[in-house]
Amino acid sequence: MKSKELSVDLRDRIVSRHRSGQGYRKISAALKVPMSTVASIIWKWKKFGTTRTLPRVGRQARLSDRGRRALVREVTRNPMVTLTELQRSMKRGEPSRRTTISAALHKSGLFGRVARRKPLLSKKFAKKHLKESDHEKQNFPDLMKQRLTSLA
Repeated sequence: MKSKELSVDLRDRIVSRHRSGQGYRKISAALKVPMSTVASIIWKWKKFGTTRTLPRVGRQARLSDRGRRALVREVTRNPMVTLTELQRSMKRGEPSRRTTISAALHKSGLFGRVARRKPLLSKKFAKKHLKESDHEKQNFPDLMKQRLTSLA
């Protein structure tokens, strides 16, 4: 089972005790840290000259966690917002490519940055649509007979 990372203060205390001449076993007993951990911290200090956590391998994330959380907040507040609108609102120093924003939202479980529904129809098209649906309602029995006879 993996344990949590030790604090920088504790790692510094391990190194200072080592520099004062204490052995691994005494340091381990005094600070209640496994002896293998004491050994690895001292080895790392000798090799790299620091007790701080070193940067990990791999490409760095373009968006910070803070930026990604801000994006998620904005999208949950307004689900109708598009990627281009998010891109315009993100110009606060964070990189703002559409693909970067999309990938960050995908990681957070949000997909489909297009409007959720069609905008309301204009009055002209709404009237036409109603007229067509009324016509279909009136001719429904005839249409059903035609369809049933074509299937047989």
